[in-house]
Amino acid sequence: MAHTETHAGISAPRPNSVAIIVAALRKWQRSVARRKALADLTPDQLRDIGHPQANRPVLEIKAGLMTKLMSMR
Repeated sequence: MAHTETHAGISAPRPNSVAIIVAALRKWQRSVARRKALADLTPDQLRDIGHPQANRPVLEIKAGLMTKLMSMR
């Protein structure tokens, strides 16, 4: 006769999986700290360290645009 066991579906974490979880947590913490540090830098400082500028929307206004807009009122 075959012997069967029922499991609740929750197994104890293996030491290797705990190490993976700890490593992932530390990597996440470092990336958050790096993002916070980069957010505090000015564009000149970012250029000095060779970091590309953030992809922020830029609004370019041509000379005379305000005059044209006011005349359209």
